[in-house]
Amino acid sequence: MKYRKYEAKDYARQNFRGVWAATATPFKEDLSLDEDGFRKNLRHWAQTLKLGGLFVNGKQGEFFSMSVPERKRTFELAVEGAFGHCGVVTSCSDTNLDVVLDLARHSQNIGADYIVVHSPVLHFHHNAEATVYEYYRHLSEQLDIGIALWNHPDCGYIMSPELCARIAELPNIVAMKYSVDRAMYKKLTELAGDKILVSTASEEEWLDNIIELGWRLYLCSTPPFLLQTAVDQRINEYTRLAFEGKHAEARAVRDSLEPARAAFRSARPSGTPQAYTKYWMELLGQVGGPVRRPLLNLTEAEKAATRDALARSGLRLS
Repeated sequence: MKYRKYEAKDYARQNFRGVWAATATPFKEDLSLDEDGFRKNLRHWAQTLKLGGLFVNGKQGEFFSMSVPERKRTFELAVEGAFGHCGVVTSCSDTNLDVVLDLARHSQNIGADYIVVHSPVLHFHHNAEATVYEYYRHLSEQLDIGIALWNHPDCGYIMSPELCARIAELPNIVAMKYSVDRAMYKKLTELAGDKILVSTASEEEWLDNIIELGWRLYLCSTPPFLLQTAVDQRINEYTRLAFEGKHAEARAVRDSLEPARAAFRSARPSGTPQAYTKYWMELLGQVGGPVRRPLLNLTEAEKAATRDALARSGLRLS
């Protein structure tokens, strides 16, 4: 590791910043892991797009359909591919705590920068706060690596800002991806922004959060590599301008991307988001491939709609 446990917060404050993307996992037609394809994507994300970091094996990465050895392998490939170019946070989320700890320790051993663990999926709970606090306290106690929290409605409950702030006191809790409305993540920033880095997945809200909340970390979803190309990197550009205090210029660049955002939303099927992401990636020259069950692949009509959407997005491909 690049820091000691009790240095995790300071290390993250200095290095866990910029635009981080949630990676997709490419599979071959036989549904085996496409290592060469993943390496190609990693080079594009880390070296061509020069992203701040990569969030590996989250929901976008289909971790729920992968074996533990496959997840560990994607971690290894990501650390190798990003080395010297950008950071890596590995998603160790699982319903089994032993698996979470196994993945987290592997991440420590191979040199990942941080891990992210979403809040546990709990059944029959009406008041989960004591359970969730103890879950993260135990992880903090067992691990040295910096831990990012992650909470979203799919877990069956929303963590309160007060609970998140309490967990933020733990020594190696360094960040939170808080998939909630702006009022809640704003409150958490006010309560614990001096202890952890707060972020949310919305690219549309990223600029306002830099300017109004002082955020320096976008953690993270797929727009950084779906709405940017080798010759069109407006998310990176408006982020740089905002960090430099050039807010009016940053807003102009941010707003110029709205046709691309609208085009992307217009063709996205409600039931196949990962497949849609992968096909859009392929149209941009990245490696996508099929999704694994239980997810569904796109129909030919959905693929045609996706091609039409990209054509009117205004993204520059060359």
